[in-house]
This record gives sequence, structure tokens and C-alpha cells, in this order.
Amino acid sequence: MARYGVTVKPGSKKGPLVEVGEDGALTLFVRERAVDGAANDGVVKLLSDHFGVPKSRITIVRGHTSRSKLVEVD
Repeated sequence: MARYGVTVKPGSKKGPLVEVGEDGALTLFVRERAVDGAANDGVVKLLSDHFGVPKSRITIVRGHTSRSKLVEVD
């Protein structure tokens, strides 16, 4: 199990894309807008593709309504 601090850019035309910074920080560009949890769903889908795990193994631990989130990959 690993935890990652991520920064989310909702409504991005650049996405879906994961950028890994030099310090290992993840920036997620998702097309979904931050309306009714759509961006959070996009984050889970994008991370499941990025790490090659099922969506059920990705959990948003903290930051459900923020652009800065703590996610857990099981």
C-alpha cells in the first residue's frame, strides 16, 4: 500500500495525463470538471490506468473537495 500526494487540474484540455515532478510529486490533468464529484472519478480512473491496478484499489483518503489530495494505492 502506498500513499501519494497529488495535485489535480480539473477541466484540463491537456488531460488525461499524469506528470511526475522531479521531487516525485504527481500532477493529474483530468478532463472532468469539479462538479458532483466527476473530477474525483476522473482521478481514480486516471490513477488506475497509470499504476495498472483496478479502480477499486484506489482510494482518495483526504481532499475530496480540494485540488490537493492524498490518495492510497493498494
